[in-house]
Amino acid sequence: MGAAGRDFHNFNLFFRGNEAYEVVAFTATQIPNIAGRAYPAALAGPLYPKGIPIHEEKDLVPLVKKHSVEEVVFAYSDVSHEYVMHKASLANAAGADFRLMGADATMLKSTVPVVSICAIRTGAGKSQTTRKVCGILRDAGRKVVAVRHPMPYGDLVRQKVQRFATLDDMDKAECTIEEREEYEPHIAMGTVVYAGVDYGAILEAAQKEADVVVWDGGNNDTPFFRPDVEIVVLDPHRPGHETTWYPGETNLNRAGVIVINKVSTAPEAGLEMVRKSIAKANPGAMLIEADSPITVEDPAAIRGKRVLAIEDGPTLTHGGMTYGAAVLAAKEHGAAEIVDPRSATTGTIRKAYETYPGIGPLLPALGYGAEQVRDLKETIDRVDCDLVLIGTPIDLRRLMEIGKPAQRVTYELKERGKPDLKDALAGIL
Repeated sequence: MGAAGRDFHNFNLFFRGNEAYEVVAFTATQIPNIAGRAYPAALAGPLYPKGIPIHEEKDLVPLVKKHSVEEVVFAYSDVSHEYVMHKASLANAAGADFRLMGADATMLKSTVPVVSICAIRTGAGKSQTTRKVCGILRDAGRKVVAVRHPMPYGDLVRQKVQRFATLDDMDKAECTIEEREEYEPHIAMGTVVYAGVDYGAILEAAQKEADVVVWDGGNNDTPFFRPDVEIVVLDPHRPGHETTWYPGETNLNRAGVIVINKVSTAPEAGLEMVRKSIAKANPGAMLIEADSPITVEDPAAIRGKRVLAIEDGPTLTHGGMTYGAAVLAAKEHGAAEIVDPRSATTGTIRKAYETYPGIGPLLPALGYGAEQVRDLKETIDRVDCDLVLIGTPIDLRRLMEIGKPAQRVTYELKERGKPDLKDALAGIL
């Protein structure tokens, strides 16, 4: 059971070539346009000359019964503990065992030091933490390569191993908005990024050109590479999630370094709950407190305007956040109104609101394919507003023409006192 990421990795590392098992299917959720395809024979190995079919997750129970399945492996992230147990109950009721695979079975060992950055929820602040870590290592003279958690939404064979060093590399690979959001900031800083499907092959290539590999985690998944420094970011705007979401609680328990992000904007009660969770679950971790201050191009131009706030897509969908950097910028700089875009949505963007009704009066920058990018542009064009605030990690104006005044909202990590991330990296530096 997966979402075109962790599931493929677990298969490649544990089941591919393992004659003790026959994998009869993958199921897919969270990401559109994955089900109905196949995990290709070229990646699945000689035991699977026809590849392995990928079905919608709703077909789980019929698949278990049709194939007399003995074991169901849950292999995706950023879901509540209750959600996971509902899936376990379905599998068990159909007669199958239900499995969650741990670190020893799913982590690869690198020949160079690895720093991992993961989180307890998507949208906690992994990206800016990863950029900060890469900058510290690079300033210390280390050659850094970032390896990004998988987002293989296209031709899986072509995407087996991907290397991105320039913006042109992303264009040639026809990267989605979600991919660009993660790769482009690294490339702008001069960091080479690897991603793809086969992380054994990816690690082999990455460690050849790196002094340090930085694992840039996705959602709240655990690292694919065994880390020498394991950094986990917590979000006090969602207190309690650090002990009630999967596999975020696993990350909390494993962390050698914990970053509490967004301290200055979080309610005190949220901060207190998060600190108590850390003290109970992992009191030996190094604790760093930080903010992610936002910057806008022209603050004066926001005052009094009716603003369309565009935020990072996954943070609003399965991340469950109801605001992001664009909303915070609009409020901080005196926008008259945050315009509700829902009546202007079209196509796949409208469907996203139906799937995730908790998004609210914001626009998620979803772009899992060319059709969705077109739907996103059309939705922006249809919204009646004075100004568009782009709170995503990339500048959407590079991908589409926005026919309204627009400006970008950016954010970087800033630690509050000591210890800081330099201290966390001291063993490597």
